[in-house]
Amino acid sequence: MAEEASNGAAGAETAPQGPQFMVHKLYLKNVSYEAPGVPAAFQEQAMPQLQLNLNQKVGRFEPDMYEVSLSITLTCTINDKTAYLAEVEQAGIFGLIGFDDASLDMMLGSHCPNVLFPYARQALGDLVAHGGFPPFLLQPINFEAVYGEQLRRRMEQAQQPAVGNA
Repeated sequence: MAEEASNGAAGAETAPQGPQFMVHKLYLKNVSYEAPGVPAAFQEQAMPQLQLNLNQKVGRFEPDMYEVSLSITLTCTINDKTAYLAEVEQAGIFGLIGFDDASLDMMLGSHCPNVLFPYARQALGDLVAHGGFPPFLLQPINFEAVYGEQLRRRMEQAQQPAVGNA
């Protein structure tokens, strides 16, 4: 009987249970900062206008390993002149094992960007501050909602007939 208990216990420890998510590596893939409007931008009295662009990419790195990157570009203009342009691409290598296709897609499109976001936000804020401009704190982003919108667009595109085949 003791033999059965130890065999069962050993089997339970080695067998993975359910899907597994692992963060293997986080890194800055690309960083860019330009301040073409400096030093004149420091003298401007007008309210700066900020434009934020967000992009994410997913690529299979190895079986069950994916590179996910989150790019954030911030452009600041004052009186229609670019004061600065800051861009950060934060990336990571993630292991995802045992997920069905829908869950894998959701993890790559929502959960992984949530992991990357604090690092990208910090790097972007540091670039702006080191450029001599007032601190920029990027507000949290609801990546679940962003993913939901992307999924909705994919479904709409799949339902539309091909254009140009008339």
